[in-house]
Amino acid sequence: MKRHIFALMLIAAAGCGPAHHHDFHGQMAQLSEQSAVIAVGNELFICTDNRDWSCVRRAFAPEVLFDMTSLGGGQPEKKTPGQIAEMWEQGLKVLQAIHHQAGNYQVTIKGREADMFCYGIAYHYLPNPTDRNTRIFVGSYDLHLVKGDGGWKIDKFKFNLKFIDGNKELEAATKKD
Repeated sequence: MKRHIFALMLIAAAGCGPAHHHDFHGQMAQLSEQSAVIAVGNELFICTDNRDWSCVRRAFAPEVLFDMTSLGGGQPEKKTPGQIAEMWEQGLKVLQAIHHQAGNYQVTIKGREADMFCYGIAYHYLPNPTDRNTRIFVGSYDLHLVKGDGGWKIDKFKFNLKFIDGNKELEAATKKD
C-alpha cells in the first residue's frame, strides 16, 4: 500500500497526473493556433513582397475592414480581397523591390476569432538619379482574424504609422525634369 501511495505522490509531484496532461494539451493547442495566426500575417507580407496577388487575396476573409488612415487620413473602409490586392499591385508596381519585416507578435485567441498585434517595417526600393533610393515605413499592425473551413483569414487590417524615413517622394524622383 505504501508503494502505491508513494508512486501516486511521485506522479503528482512530477506533474504527470491527468490534470497535467489536460493542461499540456490545451497549451499545445493554444500555441498551435497562435502559430497559425502568425503564419497568416507572415504569408501576407511575403506574398506582398513577391507580388503574388492571388496569395495576398487568400490571406483575407471575403470582406475586410481596411484601415491605413494613419498614412493619409480618410476613414476605414470595407474592401474585398480583390480590391486590396489590386490597390497594392497598382501602388507598388513601379518599385524595384519591396521588403516587409514583422515581429513582436502578440496574439489573443477567443474561439474562432483572433487578434494579432505586431511591429512592422516596410522598405520600398527604387533606384533613381537622386541616390535616395529607399523609403521606409515604420509602425505596427492590428489584425483581426476569423477561423473558417479554409483556416484563419484576416477580416480587419489596420496599419499604425509611427514614422516614414528616407525618400518620401520616391516615385517622383525617377522622373526627369
